[in-house]
Amino acid sequence: MDYNYNQEDKALVAVDCIIFGFDEDDLKLLLIKRGFEPEKGKWSLMGGFLKKNETLDQAANRVLYTLTGLNNVYMEQLYGFSKVDRDPVERTISVAYYALININDHNPKLLDEHSAQWFSISEVPHLIFDHNEMLRKALRRLRRRTSTNPVGFELLPKKFTMRQLQKLYEVILGEDLDKRNFQKKIKQMDVLVKLKEKDMTSSRKGSFLYKFDKEKYKEKVSDGFTFKV
Repeated sequence: MDYNYNQEDKALVAVDCIIFGFDEDDLKLLLIKRGFEPEKGKWSLMGGFLKKNETLDQAANRVLYTLTGLNNVYMEQLYGFSKVDRDPVERTISVAYYALININDHNPKLLDEHSAQWFSISEVPHLIFDHNEMLRKALRRLRRRTSTNPVGFELLPKKFTMRQLQKLYEVILGEDLDKRNFQKKIKQMDVLVKLKEKDMTSSRKGSFLYKFDKEKYKEKVSDGFTFKV
């Protein structure tokens, strides 16, 4: 006997993107001002509904590209949110993703089109529905990931100073790090390439620039290396 799917309840599926950026001084979150009811004019994560011909990952990448113009950035599925009344209009299940981008890489014109704005992670306004809960979970995941994986480098420019790297880890982890111990630990991992170039904006002497060596990191991981800050 054939089973009739039509007798089952239907629900919409959405994806919401928690988009983190780093401006060399502070961890930031990209938000949009909602343009329709309910909660019109309130701050929201960028989201959209899953289309019939998409996977969840494809939908999340579409949402990210629409807002930033970026492809091939670090993105990870976070959690499913399914409270029955989370969306007052329709029964909607949302699958949240978080993404890490270098703020300097995105297309600022797209932000104007979507009434989007960067907020310091310490000054995020109240968000619609359960988006504040999504953000809390994303921050916890980001802190765990950056402690044991080099995902933080996704937020930096390709060339960065050791001061920028330390500042990034401090704002993500929410704590001050001892400069000498941090630099010693990072250098001992042997996954950075020290360049001959200097950033002359930080001091008169300047600060050496570094690059993250992805290939070297992959080789070290295959040999049992563990990244830990």
